[in-house]
Amino acid sequence: MKILLISTNYSPELTGVGKYSGEMISWLAERGHEVRVVCAPPYYPQWRVGKGYSSWKFQIENSLNKKVYRCPLWVPAKPSGLKRLIHLASFAFSSLPIVLRQIIWRPAVVICVEPPLFNSFGAIIAGKLSGAKSILHIQDFEVDAAFELSIVRVKWLKHFVYGVERFLMNRFDKVSTISEAMLEKLNKKSVDPVRQIFLPNWVDITSIYPLETVSNYRTELSISPNKIVALYSGNMGEKQGLEIVIQAAKELESENIQFIMCGSGAALERLRVLAMDLKNILWLPLQPLERLNDFLNVADIHLLPQQAGAADLVMPSKLTGMLASGRPIIATADIDTQVEKVVRECGVVVAPGDSAEFLQSIKMLSENVELRDNLGVKAREYANNNLQYEVIMKKFEKELLELVR
Repeated sequence: MKILLISTNYSPELTGVGKYSGEMISWLAERGHEVRVVCAPPYYPQWRVGKGYSSWKFQIENSLNKKVYRCPLWVPAKPSGLKRLIHLASFAFSSLPIVLRQIIWRPAVVICVEPPLFNSFGAIIAGKLSGAKSILHIQDFEVDAAFELSIVRVKWLKHFVYGVERFLMNRFDKVSTISEAMLEKLNKKSVDPVRQIFLPNWVDITSIYPLETVSNYRTELSISPNKIVALYSGNMGEKQGLEIVIQAAKELESENIQFIMCGSGAALERLRVLAMDLKNILWLPLQPLERLNDFLNVADIHLLPQQAGAADLVMPSKLTGMLASGRPIIATADIDTQVEKVVRECGVVVAPGDSAEFLQSIKMLSENVELRDNLGVKAREYANNNLQYEVIMKKFEKELLELVR
């Protein structure tokens, strides 16, 4: 089967949309499907194009059953609402000729990944003119998030943008997304349930698993064996509300707790300034993929903060690895959101922005090793039962084959 994927973010990005788009295509190519990818050079979450790639040149990569087209885009050093729109639009325009060239190749399926919604225009045209079936795969509801988290503050745009979003969604044969709560969101956006596909993010439970030995990072980072490690690893943007971690570290500075903040993103420098005088926070860049399991196992507690209103608009990609590592999680989420439903079984959930409850939860878990162990076992069970990479991809392949038939 010929499959065309349009995804701004793609491998070798280690987090977010790029990670899952890359793993999806690798699996499909290994199954013998002929796949082509139209994407940007890797830039996320550092907001800087990776070494060996160009932000202004077209590049082509070939491997077995797989051809990747890298298209130029503008990457702002300090993204804001308007700059993000220009950034996303730059890829949509530069990639459009490459997407339309694939009509001659005649794919059987065109998959477009959102964000950004801009890419939908080219995907719809390519699908219609090549006779392909089309799928819009939503990793997060960027339009809702932009307005609800005040990333975009121009209120008069809201009605128009939601109208465009609804129009585009209804031009695809299928619309998929990654959580049950996000499927409910599709219902509210008038996407017929018969056109919906549930495609959750996954984790390779053979690569991420609880270690029986102490993580090597303890020695490398000179963290004493009796210290409790509270880890945040992932994008440091505006949707995460990471100030709550800095506040907790300030209040718990006298406790036997080591905070680790790992990652990069638009808010990194601002956060480091807020934590300038704190001695109980280590700041690290994203760690190599081959060391991810060892790194996740350095945590005694995983931290998953989010701003209010984000929990059903985005499903944090980092959550799958946290669960598979078999460690308890402290998340900020509203009641009955998807994040809350998952984490309440294997950790502690507090209201977004409740810094007092957040730090008390860290302190409580840091003092109760038996509770941490029990919650960690439940986290691993959830990953085993719901997030297995091979199982999820086989179901998705079946959906693709049935759609083409």
